[in-house]
Amino acid sequence: MALVRGAGRRTNLALLALLAAAFATGVFAFAIGSAWVGWVAIAHGVTGLGILVLTPWKSTISARGLRRRPAGAWASIGLAAVVVLTIATGVGHSTGVLVSLGPATAMQVHVAAAVGSILLAGWHVLARKTVPRRTDVSRRNLLRGGVVLGGAAAGFAVVEGLVRATSLPGSDRRNTGSYERGSGRPDEMPVTQWSNDDVPTVDVDAWSLLVADARGERSFGYDELASDRRAVRATLDCTGGWFAEQEWEGISFADLLALDGHASSIEVTSVTGYARRLPVADAGNLLLATRVGGQPLSAGHGSPVRLVAPGRRGFWWVKWVERVALSDTPWWWQLPFPAA
Repeated sequence: MALVRGAGRRTNLALLALLAAAFATGVFAFAIGSAWVGWVAIAHGVTGLGILVLTPWKSTISARGLRRRPAGAWASIGLAAVVVLTIATGVGHSTGVLVSLGPATAMQVHVAAAVGSILLAGWHVLARKTVPRRTDVSRRNLLRGGVVLGGAAAGFAVVEGLVRATSLPGSDRRNTGSYERGSGRPDEMPVTQWSNDDVPTVDVDAWSLLVADARGERSFGYDELASDRRAVRATLDCTGGWFAEQEWEGISFADLLALDGHASSIEVTSVTGYARRLPVADAGNLLLATRVGGQPLSAGHGSPVRLVAPGRRGFWWVKWVERVALSDTPWWWQLPFPAA
């Protein structure tokens, strides 16, 4: 019986570690837009499949525990359900077999279920304490962990190979896991915004952009900004699971802002109150776009002007911009993802 309890405890600890790793790699994959995000996405997939590898052992432990009808069993069952949903939607999205679920994308459901699983896992840890021991870090247990991760990596490679061999939609996804939607065709690009933002009604004639930089505060009207037509080809990669490569036209931040040696970041604010802070060093790569695909921006895509931030995920691309300001606050002194 002691051996059975020990095996159950080790399985629970391994699952907890895998859940934490899957969540951490998912957060990084969500936030990063650079080329090496592909390696983070692979690590995310491997840890997710590692949870599947341990499912038979965990099923035995759970069945034994439920027979005792413990208090709070409903939460444990809920945790299992959201973990299954998280993995199912993740596999469905990555293979392309399941890209949308009604009005929501499979990626959005995947993320929501993942957040729910972490909250329930936190409760589970507090209610069913499994305390790590020094003996858990033994050569035998490390070898067991290596076998689990090796099996998960092999499973990941097999799934990826099958996706490409059978030409499933997942074979065309970007390294972030996103699928192409409307590249070169702005009218077909999805209209999405972060959290509780709605598409505002902006009177272009009455609108103005406030710029606060080394010269003080200045205002620009739409026609003044729209006369600048610097073109940049950049990919908008949305965390909802899609991407689109477009030609954006507008004014470079390097031309718009008068920089000084004291500013640490550039804060870009929307008429909705949504804001992101970016490094001053990025000024040369940032564009305040008034047009996309040769046409003025539509309301859903950010009219009158929106931020274009090449190499960053979509939530950095602030829409309906009304203020651009230099700040002494470091760019990283903000939530990794906007709260609203």
